[in-house]
Amino acid sequence: MISAIVYQLTRGMCMDEIKRDGFDAYFVDHTSGIYPVSAGGIPFKVDYLASKGDIITDLHEDLAAEQKARTTYDNILRLADDPDVKDAIRFLREREIVHYQRFGEALRITQDRLDCKNFYAFNPGFDKAQAAQVMAGK
Repeated sequence: MISAIVYQLTRGMCMDEIKRDGFDAYFVDHTSGIYPVSAGGIPFKVDYLASKGDIITDLHEDLAAEQKARTTYDNILRLADDPDVKDAIRFLREREIVHYQRFGEALRITQDRLDCKNFYAFNPGFDKAQAAQVMAGK
């Protein structure tokens, strides 16, 4: 979404604007095409999609990712002056908050269902026999 907003804001820039606004390094490699990079120019990598295959670990990772995105949107809102951009970012920020709440609920439900044993002692997604015993209350 952020890349699409950047594209929309930059697609009609002239060369003087590109140079003046510090967009020239990006322009050299990507013109005004969508290319997801951090504010520091670091390209998106698949490594950012962290998954361990363990529901407890993955839900904590999901919670952290939602908070990191919310913080990024907060920072963009501090810098942005275009009302349309701010509206889109506010929507995305609200969405991150809702996602965070839903992942928190999923974590609580998971922990409630596994709390009759030490749920950190096994991976319920992999150790099926132990998970079945826990779910059966044994």
